[in-house]
Amino acid sequence: MLDAPEPDYASDFSAPRRSSSPGRMRRDLAEDFADTYEEDSPVARRRGGVRLRLRGGLPRTRWGRIAAGVAVLLFVGVCAGAVMIARNALMHDDRFMIPSSAAIEVQGNEHVTRAQLLSIFGEDVERNIFKVSLADRKAELERLPWVDHATVMRLLPNRLRISITERTPVAFVRQGNHIGLVDANGVLLDMPTDVQANSKYSFPVVTGIGANDPVSVRAARMKIYQRFTSDLDSSGEKISRSLSEVDLSNPEDVRALIPDHSSEVLVHFGEDNFLDRYRKFEEHLPEWRAQYPRLASVDMRYEQQVVLQMQPGSGVPVAGPAPATAASAGANASVTPAPSRGAGGHPSAATGSAALHKQPAKASVVRPKPAAKHVPVKKPAHQTLYHPPQVVHP
Repeated sequence: MLDAPEPDYASDFSAPRRSSSPGRMRRDLAEDFADTYEEDSPVARRRGGVRLRLRGGLPRTRWGRIAAGVAVLLFVGVCAGAVMIARNALMHDDRFMIPSSAAIEVQGNEHVTRAQLLSIFGEDVERNIFKVSLADRKAELERLPWVDHATVMRLLPNRLRISITERTPVAFVRQGNHIGLVDANGVLLDMPTDVQANSKYSFPVVTGIGANDPVSVRAARMKIYQRFTSDLDSSGEKISRSLSEVDLSNPEDVRALIPDHSSEVLVHFGEDNFLDRYRKFEEHLPEWRAQYPRLASVDMRYEQQVVLQMQPGSGVPVAGPAPATAASAGANASVTPAPSRGAGGHPSAATGSAALHKQPAKASVVRPKPAAKHVPVKKPAHQTLYHPPQVVHP
């Protein structure tokens, strides 16, 4: 019969008891592991070798910084050497040699000939493509009058491409006996041979600008021209194409020659309201032409009157530089003071011009008025002020 185990054996075995304070256990374990993995301990240095302590991505020790500097220098030296070797190979490789002018492509040229463009690249033929300065060639191309913008590109292994944007002419320009072209910026352009043959352009001749004028002056006057033509063409009728010549010598008075049957009439448009003044001129021109067949000039700058000038020797009343007189073939005309233009182009009551009022025909006799009754005429010689039979209202 077996005896039951004595309770003493169970009492001798004592299991570890949990501490009533878990925080204490965590502190003990942390202290143990901290002692095991301390980096500065001799055991850690023996097991892991020399450790580099980095601060902000850089070694914290002197030897570490020296090693990093040497590595960077070696890397830069290797890269520089590779670049030099590659550059030397490219500069002396026959595959990158421009063989002939046929290897230079040209795009965008219409008036500038290919020969004119290739003359700038004459020294680059049979030359290494990497030795061609693209910036220098671009600047030389843009010095050509017709070239507004240029681009030069390398096409490996041995080709060049030239792309240009040409200037757009907006008018013919008269300089003495020479007729050329001019763009919106006042740059004077030579007349290409194809334009002379095909009469490609249709716009007026501009006077009042010359090669001796600064570019800024030419540009300012061409802005006036563009404003003038844009105003005339604002209705969509392309009136500017009917003009023969535009004089820009006086920025405050744009003058234009307008064809009228077999002759031309010089019209003073002033500096604004161009389309409105042209409409008035166009409306009353048949009436004026019927009364004055030798009409030469019309000044439309006045609001309530129009200034008419006849051709020299036409036998029509003309006011000369002396005290105003009037003469008419088959009619007498009296000269009376008329308002002159004040500020802004409007007539004022001040003196300065005279007007011819038509009177019934009597005889072909010139009867000058007494000088004391006349106001000095401030208009140029051979200019007549005339009230049309139908007053033109603005």
